[in-house]
Amino acid sequence: MLKNKNIILGVCGSIAAYKSAFLVRLLVKAGANVKVILTPDGANFITPLTLATLSKNPVYTQYFEKETGVWSNHVELGLWADLIIIAPISANTLAKLANGICDNLLTAVYLSAKCQVYVAPAMDLDMWKHESTQENINKIKGFGNFVISPASGELASGLFGEGRMAEPEELVLFLENSLKQSMPLYGKKTMVTAGPTYEAIDPVRFIGNHSSGKMGFAIADELTRLGADVTLISGPTAQKSNQNLNRIDVVSAKDMLEACNAIFDEVDITIMCAAVADYRPKTVSTEKIKKQENNLTLELEKTTDILASLGSRKKTNQILVGFALETNDEENYAKGKLEKKNLDLIVLNSLKDTGAGFKTDTNKITIFNKALERTVFDVKSKMEVAKDICEVILKIIK
Repeated sequence: MLKNKNIILGVCGSIAAYKSAFLVRLLVKAGANVKVILTPDGANFITPLTLATLSKNPVYTQYFEKETGVWSNHVELGLWADLIIIAPISANTLAKLANGICDNLLTAVYLSAKCQVYVAPAMDLDMWKHESTQENINKIKGFGNFVISPASGELASGLFGEGRMAEPEELVLFLENSLKQSMPLYGKKTMVTAGPTYEAIDPVRFIGNHSSGKMGFAIADELTRLGADVTLISGPTAQKSNQNLNRIDVVSAKDMLEACNAIFDEVDITIMCAAVADYRPKTVSTEKIKKQENNLTLELEKTTDILASLGSRKKTNQILVGFALETNDEENYAKGKLEKKNLDLIVLNSLKDTGAGFKTDTNKITIFNKALERTVFDVKSKMEVAKDICEVILKIIK
């Protein structure tokens, strides 16, 4: 959720500033781009060198750095940030934010920012409980800022009570949950199938296909970025997800059917992107079949049509999306599949189109909805195609 996010971390004068080093490390580990603004008082508790080393970016402390001659443009920093978190924020800086006082770089960036701002207070018990502090908390909440409440514990003064800044792990979790709740698919449970299935002939041989799983994994990743709770059911593939999702690995069409059946009734959106085998050997040899001079004949039987099976039990509040990979009379086959299997959308690939098909990093699709309305897309990367598919799904939801 924080991957590739531009985050400004403000650090104020508090003994809790030592925790900011751990926070920077966790944010960077999560894939965020972090720039630190350190107030003059904050520099008394933690060095710019420490935060610069961990963030891999220069630390900003003044409008104008005399030693380097660099001007820190507060407007540019405010526009750069996808979010700002001030942790720790002192009672002093809290009062400045609440009353529009702009006397250092951090407060100037705050007033220039267009993004969401989070603050994590750290102060002594009596300061935290004081009426003016609580009034300032309510004021900045009224401005739309998030306040991550301090925890109770032993304080630097020796008192015990509220005032301890939340732990870095808690702050990162708060940011991730907050971002997720603002996503358009937050609260939606989704299921995606990807890759091929392998149907055993004997212990060492199988019937399969050329699916790499790239398209299905791209869709699962995009759904996760949109805030959905994603379960990815994948056949044998070397692909890996870039997101935090639930992955279930299967081998055969039967395995995939069982995995889909186990969760289908609970999900809101299902996208069946896997290339599931239509046939499997009727008899599987328990021993490796030896090479013979004569031809080898395999008797095949149909596998269960997973998409049709799910479509037959789909509820009105569920969205079911299928894929059709065709080589001739593509549109008619896709439309027939859409209606016969009770789908909401069908995504058509044609092997005749350059840049489409198995194992490529690009795809070219046409999407049909229940009204058989057609939307044609140009050749794009599979990540971009995944975004297009999800955009169409979002329109259905809206």
